[in-house]
Amino acid sequence: MKLGMYHGRAAVINDNQRLQLINGIENVQSILPNLNKKLFLSRERTLPEMNAFSLPITNPKQIFAVGFNYRDHLNELHTKEPQVPNIFTKFISSLTGPNPTVTIPSSKTDWETELVIVIGKGGRNIEQSIANEHIAGYMVGQDLSDRQLQFANDNPQFSLAKSYENFSPIGPWLTTPDEITNLEDLTITTELNGVEKQHSKLGNLIFGPEKLVSYLSSITELYPGDLIFTGTPGGVGTGRNPQEFLKPGDQLISKIEQLGQLTINLE
Repeated sequence: MKLGMYHGRAAVINDNQRLQLINGIENVQSILPNLNKKLFLSRERTLPEMNAFSLPITNPKQIFAVGFNYRDHLNELHTKEPQVPNIFTKFISSLTGPNPTVTIPSSKTDWETELVIVIGKGGRNIEQSIANEHIAGYMVGQDLSDRQLQFANDNPQFSLAKSYENFSPIGPWLTTPDEITNLEDLTITTELNGVEKQHSKLGNLIFGPEKLVSYLSSITELYPGDLIFTGTPGGVGTGRNPQEFLKPGDQLISKIEQLGQLTINLE
């Protein structure tokens, strides 16, 4: 099942590229703890243009992000492999929907396409063997990063540099796990002005979704609607030689097979 927000109303997006509104439901986030509950749907309608979709999860309590979770990204930044997940946070005010226009804060603004986990059933000390029962679904995410702010000090700071306005696009909808044939086999890509910059498989994650949910819940309580940005593969601008960064007028497309894409315009 794919769940999204269409003109401010919760909706189900079907495989045949048609849409049904969910009657009596305020938003997607409100149904996450009870995804097996029967939904009352409107008649089918043709899937509208992508710009009709808005932020699928509007008010998570927590946004976690994982640094250095693909080996090729570790290699391009000359960083050692982490022994446990390398966690930082992003601020909720940076969230936006799947088709935003983003104002670039500096000449060193970078791209990072990521798989985003959405928590369905919260809790503490979730065993890895049952962590999938706590995952409501997955989305595409873009972790835009201002490298100028991130590396302004000798010790880099992550959260602020990745939390400018509209720096955390997610969507275009939430896809439940049963809709996905094999998560590890899905391809994740980034295109900048039609040129591919990142390309990997989700199976290349060092710490996969179940491990991340279990690890985070061993430290902090997870809540329905919480988001986990799982990390980006190699090919970011700061890891290139010469380095490349975003500029006004660019278009960035973040895509994961079976999950959809984000279309981000820069100004």
